[in-house]
Amino acid sequence: MKIMKKRAVLSIAVMTLLTTFLILSCSGEKKEEAKANTATQNASTEKKEVNPMDNKGIGPIKNVTLGEIDPGRAAKGKEIFQAKCSACHKETKKYIGPAPQGVLTRRSPEWIMNMILNPEEMVKNDDIAKKLFEEFMYVPMANQSLTEDEARSVLEYFRTL
Repeated sequence: MKIMKKRAVLSIAVMTLLTTFLILSCSGEKKEEAKANTATQNASTEKKEVNPMDNKGIGPIKNVTLGEIDPGRAAKGKEIFQAKCSACHKETKKYIGPAPQGVLTRRSPEWIMNMILNPEEMVKNDDIAKKLFEEFMYVPMANQSLTEDEARSVLEYFRTL
């Protein structure tokens, strides 16, 4: 009887060891396979980092030349900003959307104007706009149907902040 109990205990111990070994060896293969798949996905989806200041965005604005600040145009831009943008943007702090203060140190003038004029297309196809859309809780920037001249005035106002 004692021999049968010893054999049963030994059999259970061996089965436990084999099961443990099998589980560990299978999980190791899956982890290695998962690591390999992740590395392959990362390599295929990695995009070359582009300097945000070189990104002109997507839209009608291809080139903006900035000279000295035009106070009259900046004043017009401030009026437009207060009437159409201030519900979601505060000049110096994040709100529903990002603060425009210092935006010209983070984005090109063309990108800013294209975002103002063409927010839907920008969010769909521009990597920076996509990240901002995610960062600001997937709240889309409203297209205020500004003209290029009005957008340029808003840009001029941003230069004064």
